[in-house]
Amino acid sequence: MKKEYTCPMHPQIRQPTPGHCPICGMNLEPTIPSDEEDVELKQMSRRFWVGAILTLPIFFLNAYPFIQLLLATPVVLWAGFPFFQRALTRHLNMFTLISLGVGTAYIYSLFVTLFKKDLSVYFEAAMVITVLVLLGQVLELKARSKTSRAIKALLNLAPKMATLIRNGKEESIPLEQVQKGDLLRVKPGEKIPVDGLVLDGSSIVDESMITGESIPVEKKTDDKVTGATLNGTGSFVMKATAVGEETLLARIVQMVSQAQSSKAPIQKLADTVSSYFVPAVVVVAIITFFIWGYFTTFADGLINAVAVLIIACPCALGLATPMSIMVGVGKGATNGVLIKNAEALEMLAKVDTVIVDKTGTLTEGKPHLNQIVPLEESEERLLQLGASLETLSEHPLSNAIVAAAKEQGLPLLKVDAFRSLTGKGIIGKIEGKEIAIGKLVDKVDQATELLHAGQTVLSLTINGKIAGLFGVADRIKATTPEAIEMLHKEKIQIVMLTGDNQITANAIGKTLKIDTIKAEVLPEQKHNVVKEFQSKGHVVAMAGDGINDAPALAQADVGIAMGTGTDVAIESAGVTLVKGDLRKIAQARNLSIATVRNIKQNLFFAFIYNALGVPIAAGAIYPFFGIALSPMIASAAMTFSSVSVIWNALRLNRIK
Repeated sequence: MKKEYTCPMHPQIRQPTPGHCPICGMNLEPTIPSDEEDVELKQMSRRFWVGAILTLPIFFLNAYPFIQLLLATPVVLWAGFPFFQRALTRHLNMFTLISLGVGTAYIYSLFVTLFKKDLSVYFEAAMVITVLVLLGQVLELKARSKTSRAIKALLNLAPKMATLIRNGKEESIPLEQVQKGDLLRVKPGEKIPVDGLVLDGSSIVDESMITGESIPVEKKTDDKVTGATLNGTGSFVMKATAVGEETLLARIVQMVSQAQSSKAPIQKLADTVSSYFVPAVVVVAIITFFIWGYFTTFADGLINAVAVLIIACPCALGLATPMSIMVGVGKGATNGVLIKNAEALEMLAKVDTVIVDKTGTLTEGKPHLNQIVPLEESEERLLQLGASLETLSEHPLSNAIVAAAKEQGLPLLKVDAFRSLTGKGIIGKIEGKEIAIGKLVDKVDQATELLHAGQTVLSLTINGKIAGLFGVADRIKATTPEAIEMLHKEKIQIVMLTGDNQITANAIGKTLKIDTIKAEVLPEQKHNVVKEFQSKGHVVAMAGDGINDAPALAQADVGIAMGTGTDVAIESAGVTLVKGDLRKIAQARNLSIATVRNIKQNLFFAFIYNALGVPIAAGAIYPFFGIALSPMIASAAMTFSSVSVIWNALRLNRIK
């Protein structure tokens, strides 16, 4: 997985090495977090503690400006160095305001100490502001590290080693050395190293980290296995089919990382305000300096201008959106909902129509033999004849009949003169009789009942005479009815797309209480249905799992792919449901609503804070109370505003 560094406030800034954002000056963070110690946090903590220790004596040394100078210099120039460094960009940013405030107080005090010893110095203001801002940075870095726990937890799921089978011998190798096509031995109790296919052996595998289901799944020859899932008591040999960035776990981590660093449309408001905010604050600070300097003293003008610069630091405004997005996406990942980008997360809250592809989404995607209607032979005899003939067929419906015969332990019979008639069915000779299976041509009353029950009807004929009927259907997922009920409670209309005939589609739609049914829809027509509802003013989410769903998923305002579906569908969608459980759509929408609400709370707080803070720091309360806001209090207020925004964002972790 490729590791890059990006800015949480400006995700368009990406580079392969650590550094600082050229726009806002913030420290760039890794897109793929690791368990390594946070160097930035360690450095900021060291600067904070050194600065705090040197600042404590300053309040007792008012009569000794030279000693204050000696203490203040390392605090401002060394401990506060990152602020000056980050202020030196082509863009005015929050560190510009901090550096102007601290630098002005320090330089003024230095000048007074050396040349105008009869004036007051403000070393303590410069030092305390630096220490408080450092404290805010430390708290912010600690709080932000919590938002990457979801990715760290996912990364820690993967094993470190794998057992490679080479020339008949087994050897343990690092996971990074596993290549496609390698044969691997998975021993009892081990984690499966990569995605692959079982070649020999069988076991029970705990796939709860992927599916969320606590019941282990039986795995045997030709079954797919997923990397990082936990093997049970059996042992098996597997062939690696996906390694490195191609594994499901790696794709999950990548999608979560991209989403956490993406920018929601609502962020544009904050970006627009911030672009005008910093220059406006500098102008207000200059005006404050001249007004106070004219009516009171030069020193008062300077100290109030510094207070304006410090309290107006737009940290809270810049963090309001990205922090909520990061926490929301991380929470979704832990609940089996992978959100690819911030736009999808925000748009989910506005969705009023969900279009759902039937096969593999509402249903399991596997045909099952639901019913046998005997006309001339017994059910058991019909199933035996049908399975014997269908064993030679490649049609998807044949698997349902063959599987049903295996479940009952029926022996298969020898088939002679087998032929496949394109579009009509299959035919062969069993025990000297001509047996055929295909679509029903003649009108049979019992077939009508099967069709209205949402089943596909196949007829079995013996020597040209109908002997019985097979009702084959794709079973509805056990979770689908509850999912539809959850969405209906949210006042969301549900549209079902299917290639089935209208009778079958209506039967399924009626059972599930679908609002609108679109039957006999060709794959290439699906995206047109999405466009049709969008043209009527609806905000549409499309849920599907197949390659033919990809255009519709991309066309929809929010594409929702089943994690059990194809890679193309997953890549085309903004949201992936790991388990393919439609109930997660309602959960994802609730998470979206909560995240958008959280962003608005943060933005409201940040706007109000600055709307009130700047006038107060400029001296708006002085005529009424005879007091002015000190730079130290302004610094503490600024720190509190940033940390409170982060804490508010972390409340999203409480959502179930």
